[in-house]
Amino acid sequence: MPRKSAKKPQPSKLPKGEAEQVRIRREIGHDFALKADRFGRQRLTPGTAEARRVYEVSNGGYTSTGGIVRLRNVDPLTGITSLSRQQREAGQRFRDDFERAERQGLQPQSWNERVDGGRVGGGVPERVLVTGRAHAHAAAALAHWEVAEVVRKICLEGQSVKALSERTGDGRDVVMKLLKVGLDLLAVHYGMMGRRAG
Repeated sequence: MPRKSAKKPQPSKLPKGEAEQVRIRREIGHDFALKADRFGRQRLTPGTAEARRVYEVSNGGYTSTGGIVRLRNVDPLTGITSLSRQQREAGQRFRDDFERAERQGLQPQSWNERVDGGRVGGGVPERVLVTGRAHAHAAAALAHWEVAEVVRKICLEGQSVKALSERTGDGRDVVMKLLKVGLDLLAVHYGMMGRRAG
């Protein structure tokens, strides 16, 4: 009786968008953001800024047929040219507060740095409370939920105005207005409004 050969686990197909981004990067020699998975396939390294970048190719999507590669800017704060310097700085500071609060919450906690009167085994480290409060106060300064949502999606998640506009069904001008109002509110919160705009 012939033996049945054990089948090796087959890799799932790469998502279409990722497969295309891998192909474009390999064609133009930008494979520094790629990493081999357990099946030996080239994949985007998850969680990196380079992996979030989107390469677009004109002329049907192939560089071999003369397509021009465009790199879409992933940071809307630098990509939106109509923002003032203060608005950019306020958005960057809001992002920094958020990232600092996230990092502090993930760090191992020291047993001797407590705010609970010295009781061992309980309480929360002061630095975690301080960074969390800084972000919470900045988020509260955004006041209206629609403004807060747009600022969060664009500043913290790196979504583009175009993508957000398409998702919500609002025009780009509406999304931009909400973003600018939010960034101005953050600039007031951070005490930047008295400074000279550049």
